[in-house]
Amino acid sequence: MFRARVCVTTIRQLVQTEGIRCLRVHRKLSGLQRAVGAARWKSSAQQAPLLTAAPVRALADEQISVKGSFLPPRAPVTVCARMHSEDGDLWESFAHYNTNQSGSVNLTSDHSVGGSYSGCEPMGLFWGLQPASGGREGLRLRKRNMETPYTVHISLLQGHVSPSEEPITELAAVTTERWYMAPGVKRIEIRQNGLVGTLFLPPGPGPFPGMLDLWGISGGLVEYRSALFASRGYVSLSLAYIGHKDLPGLKNRINVGDSYFMSALHLLKDHRQVDADRIGIMGLSFGVYLSLRIATLTGANPSCLICINGPIGSTIKISDADGKIQDITGDEKYWTYGDEGYVSFQKLSLPANLPPESKVKIENITCPLMYIVGEDDLSASSKENADMIEDSLRSAGKSQLLTRLSYPGAGHLIEPPYSPNSRASLWSVKPKKLITLWGGHPAPHAAAQEDAWKKILNFMESNLRW
Repeated sequence: MFRARVCVTTIRQLVQTEGIRCLRVHRKLSGLQRAVGAARWKSSAQQAPLLTAAPVRALADEQISVKGSFLPPRAPVTVCARMHSEDGDLWESFAHYNTNQSGSVNLTSDHSVGGSYSGCEPMGLFWGLQPASGGREGLRLRKRNMETPYTVHISLLQGHVSPSEEPITELAAVTTERWYMAPGVKRIEIRQNGLVGTLFLPPGPGPFPGMLDLWGISGGLVEYRSALFASRGYVSLSLAYIGHKDLPGLKNRINVGDSYFMSALHLLKDHRQVDADRIGIMGLSFGVYLSLRIATLTGANPSCLICINGPIGSTIKISDADGKIQDITGDEKYWTYGDEGYVSFQKLSLPANLPPESKVKIENITCPLMYIVGEDDLSASSKENADMIEDSLRSAGKSQLLTRLSYPGAGHLIEPPYSPNSRASLWSVKPKKLITLWGGHPAPHAAAQEDAWKKILNFMESNLRW
């Protein structure tokens, strides 16, 4: 009996001892597996993963090359971009890639298999930026300070992940700067003769061609397109006409008229660094109506017009001979609302809904005109207005003046390339909160912006640098 107990006790001790040994072996194996997994993210030369961007500093309309190297072959990785707007809001994008056999990834030539975009999109990280989850509603990214860049942090993450996931393993990172003013460009605030604007001058004595730059009725002073024009060798005047503290009258009304816009043209023509015979006008949205209207005024004589998604007339009533406009809300009976309660102003600008007396006499235009249509424009009836322009010029025997571009899937806000699109954004807070629809699907809208910008610059080159 005693011997049996000894045997049982001995067996138990052996089992416990071997169990401990097995546990130790298991732990060693697990640690070895983890070490092997970590080692997999190093090259045979033991170099750490590397992420590069070239050039690191570039103009906002320039493409950059993002590459990852010294990674395991055929491994899943995520490339993520993050930046803060000037209001402090976080914007981010990400894309999933698989490294090639040599353990590298190149966003210029490789295809994303998921994330903010898919396919080969060299600048997808930039145009794909959207407000981070949990951010404020109705955001739209617009640069206000032209003398500082957007700083974009790009990181390389292990596996196919979302930036919001925890935990994530950052393998490498690089920071890029996106500028709107090239070195040597001068920015000059204009507050003279009642004008409110900003003048951008290219480096050098000139004389240079000039551009009058007009935005939509959401107002304020929008400078970034003008800054890019100056970076490309054009003196550009970004002009405010509504919604600016230095303009007369109520902030939400247009209290300037034709003489105001003619003064802006004369400011350009009289500038010693501007060739007075080579001045163009560009307008987006309501700025299209203003551009067309200015072009037909006596003495204006622009060399070319560039119009993006806007009307040939206006439901906004003109109250006096100077063209001062009192009410910017238009006729609310033409407002429509989507499923989310967002408002669309598209029907406001249908040619059939425009007062006949407001319509610009297109047949009186004498300079080359480029009209750009976003076929998913939810803010203006751009296609119908383009049709009217085309018909009017054809009837006047001036078809040769028109260059018409049309982009499927593009929305209202066709801006300089690689700008993130907002399909909808906050329009007003008072007297009631309104979020307005702009339209546009990310990839086709981005493609439209890139193609349109090239063609805009070529159009300006042809008509302002002869």
